Amino acid sequence: MAAELTVDMTYGTALYEAAAELNKTEQIAADADQVLAILEHEPDLRAFVDYPAISAEEKKKALQNIFGGQIAEELLNFMFVLIDKRRMGQFERIIKVYRDLMNHEEGVAYGVVYSAAPLDPDRLAEIEQQTSKLLQENIRLTNETDPGLIAGIKVLVEGKIIDASFRKRFDELASQMNISQGRN
Repeated sequence: MAAELTVDMTYGTALYEAAAELNKTEQIAADADQVLAILEHEPDLRAFVDYPAISAEEKKKALQNIFGGQIAEELLNFMFVLIDKRRMGQFERIIKVYRDLMNHEEGVAYGVVYSAAPLDPDRLAEIEQQTSKLLQENIRLTNETDPGLIAGIKVLVEGKIIDASFRKRFDELASQMNISQGRN
């Protein structure tokens, strides 16, 4: 496992440094997301790229036909290197390292806001702003619904939890009253 982390870090760092040098970090990140989405929705393509009996040349030709002119040439060439080194199976983890480096450089932290119902974009932006101020970081949040929440929200950013849910307040009140939730 440690060796895989080292490989992910090595390749992710190399891709990030090359992209930064070319001033293409955002473009390559967006293109990598596009490739990952296609690989996720096309399991036959992923199986083709991962299958060891298929030659590297055949795999590269297929990727050229699919992605040529659609993504940054640098990312396509990077994928060719991964195919030659039999590391394409680690592409997703390598891109995660790339994104982590990019976010660190840009001073952005990512997190999730859990809510009982989906949040509208304005409310999500407001929560991002409040969380950024509270944590003194530039925070970007995605929204996920949690049916276990009665009302309110719970925010998770890099291991930090901000729990402003009704469930938490209810639990605290029950604790203060020295009663358990299961009793009437």
